[in-house]
Amino acid sequence: MTRRGEFALIRDLFAPLARVRPEALGLEDDAALLAVQGLGGLAVSADAIVAGVHFLPDDPPGSIAAKALRVNLSDMAAMGARPVGVLLTMALPAGLDDAWLESFARGLGEDLAAFEIALLGGDTVATPGPLTVSVTILGDVVPERALRRAGARVGDDLWVSGTLGDGTLGLRVARGGAMGLPWPLQEALRERYRRPVPRVALGQALVGVASAAMDISDGLCADAWHMARASGVGLRIEAPVLPVSEGAATLIADDPALFVEVLAGGDDYELLFTAPADQRDAVAAGAAACGTLVTRIGRVEAGEAAVVVVDAQGEPLALERTGWAHDA
Repeated sequence: MTRRGEFALIRDLFAPLARVRPEALGLEDDAALLAVQGLGGLAVSADAIVAGVHFLPDDPPGSIAAKALRVNLSDMAAMGARPVGVLLTMALPAGLDDAWLESFARGLGEDLAAFEIALLGGDTVATPGPLTVSVTILGDVVPERALRRAGARVGDDLWVSGTLGDGTLGLRVARGGAMGLPWPLQEALRERYRRPVPRVALGQALVGVASAAMDISDGLCADAWHMARASGVGLRIEAPVLPVSEGAATLIADDPALFVEVLAGGDDYELLFTAPADQRDAVAAGAAACGTLVTRIGRVEAGEAAVVVVDAQGEPLALERTGWAHDA
């Protein structure tokens, strides 16, 4: 028996159900955009995380709560929205006791306070399956000014925030694959997997500056393809300039094959965005004001929707894997 993968499932079965509402954006962006009379507009998105898929079953409860919240905050960042509040739904297996749930709630409360947003409601149910945490997030944004995936134009610069590959490499470390990495670097990578850093302030700073934006959840190349397809352009990525952390660089130096995780590893939750070349100073100023590293990694080119990664000599790299896709 066959079953569609994640993106085919959305395209074939669920996107048609959204066509009656243009605010759904064809289910092709990081959030829906709703105009609310008297309030301006709302960005609305939802993401779920599942034990054994998005986090390790023995991860600390507080870090599970933080990840569930932060992957949704990343969607708000990608739209340039200011997060307002969340709805929380949990499917709880029988083995979780009050002590675990209290720790989860503390971690969630700390993150809600840190990002200045509120819990607005939700639901809890029992399940015989793995722990599942789903968050629906609401953000404040003027729909006409929101960042979208479809705005990249030929000649624009291609940028990325932060460093790449840390999410997947952090999972490797959490599973015991540190390969002699010094403890501080192990811990830094592990935390990047458990607690991604949503670039909320940067997303808002890029409104009116960036021509297109999205977050990187499934891997740089896979998500760049989504942007290229939405915008109808080609994206050229220069592999030698891709930003990596000290921990990632150390692992890659020992095993160069791990560089594929920089190109295709998921769970980074950085922002991928484009901006006209004459906006370079504005991008740099916005990033500096947020204290966020940004790196110009390529450009937007004419032609069919495609992503090309080139080496230092400008030669295309052959990629066996471009990113992560869930089997739905």
